[in-house]
Amino acid sequence: MHRGKSALVACAATAALLGPVGIAAAGGSAPAGGSAPASAPAAFPSAKAPKGAGGGSRGLCKRAKRIDKRLDRALKRLKGPATVRGSVARLTKRVERAEKADHTEVQTFLNHKLTFRRSLVPTLEQRRKDLSKVQKWCAARGEGSGSGSGSDKESAK
Repeated sequence: MHRGKSALVACAATAALLGPVGIAAAGGSAPAGGSAPASAPAAFPSAKAPKGAGGGSRGLCKRAKRIDKRLDRALKRLKGPATVRGSVARLTKRVERAEKADHTEVQTFLNHKLTFRRSLVPTLEQRRKDLSKVQKWCAARGEGSGSGSGSDKESAK
């Protein structure tokens, strides 16, 4: 008995919701008053986007200090001496050693890797400049100091 009532209620609800749509679709005409997409935005004319919405600015402002630290670490590593893993100087030495040992395939591979690593330096420096502009913009708007979630993690430890 209970299963029959549930099925009946579900069918009635579906018919109530789809009733007008089914009639309009069966008649081959659009509902009176124009098309639905044109009237949809007018349903919330007073709705405004919140401050800084749409571009992810709040999250970026919040992460700016951590991004800056990460860029500094990467640039320090790339510009480091030959003793630093991941530095351009260390990879240059590896290419020279492969050339001396007459390992042409290894040299070619490392040379391509070196070319890419050298191209990273100006890219990361440009990102650092862009990020400093973003930090100034965030400060002017009073959004995120960049220490929000990082300090919470440290205080929880």
